[in-house]
Amino acid sequence: MEKVINFLKENPTFYFATVDGDRPKVRPFGFFMEHDGKLYFGMGKHKQSYKQVVANPHVEISTTSATGQWIRISGVAIFDESEEVMAKAFETMPDLRKIYNEESGLTLANFYLKDGVAEIADFNGNFEKINF
Repeated sequence: MEKVINFLKENPTFYFATVDGDRPKVRPFGFFMEHDGKLYFGMGKHKQSYKQVVANPHVEISTTSATGQWIRISGVAIFDESEEVMAKAFETMPDLRKIYNEESGLTLANFYLKDGVAEIADFNGNFEKINF
């Protein structure tokens, strides 16, 4: 898991893929955190991505590094609405409070990946699979 977290820290914009009916949908994301040994992400409950994950919780995340490595992370999204996780999310990325608050009426939905698998590869044929 540490290798996966470090890859995301070093490459903070990653792409989050869902399914909308029978079509893939990909968008840039930037929030993630590790909590209790789990890899968490978050999105607004008002967004289409949230509705897509509720309908089909199988997701993938991918990004690439400046050195030509890439990571693909897949798993099943499990939503966690605990106050502890919400507090950790706001601590991890304080700017989230500017978006998700009582005044805006917007709510952050945090989820972790169950049955997570990360694949790290490069153009030289190097490949590593990490289950978490």
